[in-house]
Amino acid sequence: MARTTQETPLIAPEVMARYEAVIGLEVHAQLQTLTKAFCGCSTKFGAAPNSNTCPVCLGLPGALPVLNKRALELAMRASLAIHCEIQPRSRFARKNYFYPDLPKGYQISMYELPLATGGSIEIEVEGEKKRIGITRLHMEDDAGKSLHEGFPDSDRWSYIDFNRCGVPLIEIVSEPDLRAPAEAYAYLNTLKQILEYTEVSDCNMEEGSLRCDANVSVRLRGAPKFGTKAEVKNLNSFRYLTHALEYEIERQIGVLESGGTIAQETRLWNVAAGRTEPMRSKEFAHDYRYFPDPDLLPVLISETEIGETRRAMPELPDAKIARFQRDYGITLYDSGVLTATRALADYFEAAVRAGSPAKAAANWIAVELLRRLNDAGKDIADCPVEPAALAELLAKIEKGEITAASGKKVFATMFDTGKRAAEIIAAEGLAQITDTSAIEKIARAVVAKNSDNVAKYRAGNEGVFKFFVGQVMRETRGQANPQLVNEIVKRVLSE
Repeated sequence: MARTTQETPLIAPEVMARYEAVIGLEVHAQLQTLTKAFCGCSTKFGAAPNSNTCPVCLGLPGALPVLNKRALELAMRASLAIHCEIQPRSRFARKNYFYPDLPKGYQISMYELPLATGGSIEIEVEGEKKRIGITRLHMEDDAGKSLHEGFPDSDRWSYIDFNRCGVPLIEIVSEPDLRAPAEAYAYLNTLKQILEYTEVSDCNMEEGSLRCDANVSVRLRGAPKFGTKAEVKNLNSFRYLTHALEYEIERQIGVLESGGTIAQETRLWNVAAGRTEPMRSKEFAHDYRYFPDPDLLPVLISETEIGETRRAMPELPDAKIARFQRDYGITLYDSGVLTATRALADYFEAAVRAGSPAKAAANWIAVELLRRLNDAGKDIADCPVEPAALAELLAKIEKGEITAASGKKVFATMFDTGKRAAEIIAAEGLAQITDTSAIEKIARAVVAKNSDNVAKYRAGNEGVFKFFVGQVMRETRGQANPQLVNEIVKRVLSE
């Protein structure tokens, strides 16, 4: 059964199955520039409140904005990466609304002439691929931030930090092609990966570099028309996006099933309560009284400039996945894991260039390295093991200088201390044992102690063989050459 809340009744699965969700996302990404969209103020996160401001981003009388060229270049790169057509002529407009953290009284955005239109990206959900259309990509600047302190039963104070005012954004508006929260999750994840790969945005959701508004409606399956939509604002994590969509879909179905009608409104996700809540009635375009910004010239882009942007485009995730399979002979799955981020893919290729066999590097990075990074709460950029150091370790395993089991111990120490493999192997005496006489002596001792299992083996129970191999490896602390152990144990048991 679906969950129950204060606003939504318990909805049976068969009732939920009669409806279909229709979802479109509006994703806002902060462009990775050093300065703001229309002035020279820093975009650095974490600065003292109101320290990165000037007359332009505060909208003081007489201050004139000038478009940041780098912001335009990054917006063009993003447009091409999501297969949009860059328009030869676009124009900034003033989107008028009043809010305490918007000192100009309007936002500089694009309306009837956006930067790019008609794109798409491909997502994959449960092994099925689906194309999601993109309506438009346009540029705009950000508002400031309101900070609230106090509680309902005490004094409440609100403060305004204008540092974010004028920070350059792109807004990417999808077609209403998404039909489930899982598809919306996959779409946002794919888009985030593309923006990171192209270095358009760092997509740091904790710092507000990537935010998402979701337009949600429901309709009976097979119905030709969309239902009335509600917009859920400012979802700044994948988990919140999923939970908000799940809740909102159930809420709307509950309203319709009880004979009510859906109000076209803007709602917020209340994290603590686990529900969406009304914020205001949904605005229409005319409510914002758009008009061309008189202080900014139209943006004119030539085919030559588009071509230059295309040629400078970094390799995108899908192309990298295909190349990893082709050039390195690794599986589709491993290629997908290694290309999850550009930094991880770069780490893998650096290890291969340093001499590591590609398949060995892929396996160790996908399993050992990522597990340890996850346990330590670190990103690949903070990895204490350099790619060349990993390559050195894997080379020793490939040459038989240490066993794979010892290699894992060495790697753990490398990760914890930053020391090189050779130093750790020497200090801990982990070099592989290849002395056949030493291994045979241990094997004979193990066989002598386990006469019952010897009898089982000689009676045809081949499975007991693994027991003897395991005992020898344990006696040598996993340092004996596995191939030699197998050969010697077999010979001793056959005598």
